[in-house]
Amino acid sequence: MLALARDPATRAVLQLPEFRAMLLATLCSTLAGRAVALTVAYQLYQLTKNPLTLGLLGLVEAIPALSLALFGGVVADRSDRRRILLTTTTVEVGCALLFAGYALLGAGVGVWPILALVFCLGLARGFSDPALPAFEAQVVPRELLLRASAWQASVWQAAAIAGPALGGVLYAALGARGSYLFAAALFGVALGCVAFIRPKPRPQFVPGEPVWQSIKEGLAFVLRRQVLVGSMALDLFSVLFGGAVALLPVFASDILRVGPTGLGVLVAAPSVGALAVMLYATSRPPGKNAGRTLLGAVAGFGVCMVVFGLSRNLVLSVAALVFAGLFDGISMVVRRATLRLKAPDHLRGRVSAVSSMFIGASNELGAFESGVAASLLGTARSVWLGGLVTLLVVGVTAFLAPELRAMDLTDVEGDAG
Repeated sequence: MLALARDPATRAVLQLPEFRAMLLATLCSTLAGRAVALTVAYQLYQLTKNPLTLGLLGLVEAIPALSLALFGGVVADRSDRRRILLTTTTVEVGCALLFAGYALLGAGVGVWPILALVFCLGLARGFSDPALPAFEAQVVPRELLLRASAWQASVWQAAAIAGPALGGVLYAALGARGSYLFAAALFGVALGCVAFIRPKPRPQFVPGEPVWQSIKEGLAFVLRRQVLVGSMALDLFSVLFGGAVALLPVFASDILRVGPTGLGVLVAAPSVGALAVMLYATSRPPGKNAGRTLLGAVAGFGVCMVVFGLSRNLVLSVAALVFAGLFDGISMVVRRATLRLKAPDHLRGRVSAVSSMFIGASNELGAFESGVAASLLGTARSVWLGGLVTLLVVGVTAFLAPELRAMDLTDVEGDAG
């Protein structure tokens, strides 16, 4: 941390009051969201004792979030992004309070109210996911966006790790109602942080332009830019084919035979690697060779999946997952910075929307693909073959996208348009 404090660019970005407010908003909203997700899942299972309802939770939130993403990107590029975030965070506060009210009523009213609230959170995500990255880029000067993006990623990753643990502790100590109320308070802090930031200029747009035309313009821009479509495709296919998170219980139970304690270690391992590299990136962000760094990181992720799939030793498997998280963290930092630096302000919401759809599709479809592949090929074989497919995707992307290979994130002025 002392080294971070000595870095001039790090000091400069952390001295911005509005950026500090954004960091605190990210911390509180992510902690609250992950705590709510865990509490909802546990409470719902206690009420139904049916694992199918747990599968429905992700689907109920993902459907509105992904369906609205492109429209949300248009709204973000035509409206006050700060006001969008104020509105969506207010919805999150309200949902958390309603969850607390539901906890008082118990099973007597059924599970539909809680699913309806999860659906409302998905609606809010459909607008906040495109608006947030675009608004972040308005808060920080372009020359500091690399450092800012690394800090945002680090804080988000740390909160994503701590959030479920916080939810579990709160549930055990205060019950579902207390956990929801605490989450509502955290969402309230995030709301106050966003309100603290001064309004920013609205992006320029063509008055009267049909929404579909605006969506097409955003999609066309992404498809024309190899650095954008290439980086998004790498994320999509690496998670789709190379991810193994959904299969970790099988490895813990049947392959490594380490039980639930070992499963906890396996689940935590990628997050440890990701957080470590993100913290490092706050003082040494990706720069001149960012494109090659991204390709190398995804290739490294694929190699780690091959090692993990072939391993029958807990220590080697944990090491493979730690390094997989490390490489994935590098990829995330580069992709976040690319999104903010390689899209003009008036298109940044729509580009963010396309990115969120890639990420959402990779997460949702990736878990499904992992299950199908494991049932057809065997669990271990499906993982190491997925790692090999990831390496193939990296090779094809590097060949087809020379602009991505040569991507430079230090050329701030060259990316301004």
